[in-house]
Amino acid sequence: MVDMTRNEASVIDESRFSVRRTIRIAASVEKVWQAITDPEHFSKWFGRIAFDGAGVGARGSITVEGFGVIPMRIEAIDEPRSISYRWGADDAAGAPKAEVDEHSTVFTFTLEPVADGTQLTVVETGFERTSDPSANLDSHRRGWDEELDKLVALLESGA
Repeated sequence: MVDMTRNEASVIDESRFSVRRTIRIAASVEKVWQAITDPEHFSKWFGRIAFDGAGVGARGSITVEGFGVIPMRIEAIDEPRSISYRWGADDAAGAPKAEVDEHSTVFTFTLEPVADGTQLTVVETGFERTSDPSANLDSHRRGWDEELDKLVALLESGA
């Protein structure tokens, strides 16, 4: 059994309408970067993801169990330090949209090498534009806890 790294839970900043979680992963920056940018690897821990390209502006979607198909767009890349995705994951709005719109949020992964692997921070912003900011903040806080724990388990198992 792998002794998984223990990480703190996500936190909500209601004044900034954001969710943040910083975790440590016993894996190299290169492996973590691949897991958060390569659709094949991303799909192993989060949801089935597909893009029409790999650069800024590429459009795609992620299919998440219980939420259906969610539109996404790559907003910014600073390889291998950070990547930002915009997605139409407004849980309170009902059916997902076909495209990201003014109600979408942006999540940014930032990677930093540390002695025992990689520190990964995710910050999701823009909840003030969603249909129910409070409900979406809480839902996404729980979601980042669950999804990033899967990422840690995947990478620390050697997969």
